[in-house]
Amino acid sequence: MGGYERQLYYLLQAIDRQRYRPAVAVWNAAQGTAFAEKIKALGVPLYTFSEHLAVHEKMMALRRLVKALAPEVVHSYSFYTNFPAWWCTLGTDMISIGSIRNNFLSDREQAGNILGRLSARWPSIQICNSLAAKQAVAEAGGPFKPSRLSVVPNGLDIQHFKATSDLPPTPQLLAVGRLYPQKRWDRLVDAVAQVHKRGLSFRVRHAGEGPLRQALEEQARSLGVHHLIEFLGVRQDIPNLLAQSTFLVHTADEEGCPNVVMEAMACARAVVATDAGHCPVLVEHGKTGFVVKRGDDHNLAECIATLIEHPDLALTMGQTGRVKVEQEFGLNQLVDRTVRTYAEAGWKG
Repeated sequence: MGGYERQLYYLLQAIDRQRYRPAVAVWNAAQGTAFAEKIKALGVPLYTFSEHLAVHEKMMALRRLVKALAPEVVHSYSFYTNFPAWWCTLGTDMISIGSIRNNFLSDREQAGNILGRLSARWPSIQICNSLAAKQAVAEAGGPFKPSRLSVVPNGLDIQHFKATSDLPPTPQLLAVGRLYPQKRWDRLVDAVAQVHKRGLSFRVRHAGEGPLRQALEEQARSLGVHHLIEFLGVRQDIPNLLAQSTFLVHTADEEGCPNVVMEAMACARAVVATDAGHCPVLVEHGKTGFVVKRGDDHNLAECIATLIEHPDLALTMGQTGRVKVEQEFGLNQLVDRTVRTYAEAGWKG
């Protein structure tokens, strides 16, 4: 399930709902069902717009809903709904807040020439979840970018993740994420092949689904490592999979603030990750895992091999990571940082 939907649920779960009285509008009903029942169980009103409506019809429906609810803050939790969220508050005293949940430049491009530029510029105040996104905005040329940006890293329901010191007898690597190009799981397969040549004993499991599954399976077969990699498909038991693993591997080219990296740390598991998005902040190189420069496939394989050969190091790194998550990425921090951004935008609540 999508990372930003989970973060929205975490925010609603942890916030004082009697004081703030949140409500949720789902722009695409067909894709917004993953957390619908959980959100309703919190007592939060949830409104949906039919996928059969044209964009301008959805914008009018959103404007009518906002007028009826009269909120003090309208917070778009997706880059693609930034401009609609700003437009529906136009001419009112309501405060609109936008979001950048991934790579600013690619989000702006993928949203299309018109919507991408509009959602990049309005609302003028936006929240991003990584320092990398903030830097990308600062370096972007032209007027189509927010004038003010606040960094609010993702939060985590730490109690949901149990730290364990029991490692499997045979090193077990775990990878979690959609099988999409930007996740670059081909790097993982190549690294597995490199490490396998050393004669090390290990296994790899991947949780997630996507259009590249067949291509990745074929790549594993062509490199002679298909017997080492198990593609599990969509799984809802990530904490259990992490507890059964030695460490996590994350190979993305583009990221925001990946939930699974924090989840691995919360389970006291070391992380080998590329330097995408907020990963260099989440993972302290040499302390809670290893951060590898994107494209340095040799170093990626070296770091993986190091933790396979030294499970005691993986255990120590994982325990240090658990402490870091407890100190920096709890749900209280997520709420406090988000509400602080509302106040900086002029909210008096």
